[in-house]
Amino acid sequence: MHIHKFEKIWLIFGITTLLVFLSVIGVSAFYLGNQPPSCLATINPEKVDTTAPFDKPGLKKVEGKEWDYELVFVASAFAYNPGQVEVPKGAKVKVIATTKDVIHGFEVAGTNINMMLEPGFISEYVTTFDKAGEYLIVCNEYCGVGHHMMSSKIEVVE
Repeated sequence: MHIHKFEKIWLIFGITTLLVFLSVIGVSAFYLGNQPPSCLATINPEKVDTTAPFDKPGLKKVEGKEWDYELVFVASAFAYNPGQVEVPKGAKVKVIATTKDVIHGFEVAGTNINMMLEPGFISEYVTTFDKAGEYLIVCNEYCGVGHHMMSSKIEVVE
């Protein structure tokens, strides 16, 4: 069977691209440890206010873990609790968030923190705030008529 020269070039290009793509995914998943969120952590959305750590949202210093602080947020109809929080510069922080009512977004502008908060599930993200300043938290999932008013603030201080 005869294959035209240009068809051979496109076949080689396609197979090479596929191999590069699979190699990048493999290195990212197995060597760097990047995995999609598992959503294994669940919570009863009706009992968020009485379940730790969501009964006392805010920043807490922790000992004996890979991170220095836990920052707990609860989203509900057009508000985040807490409304504003201060984080020390350079601190490794685990952001833990959930929602009581509908799906909300949790995006910290100027960072790579972007989570979807679903009722019944706990979303987590570990990050280090290396740059001082104010970071706005916005809901990037439409959640109702007051969606545009839903925000909070993280202030990274020296």
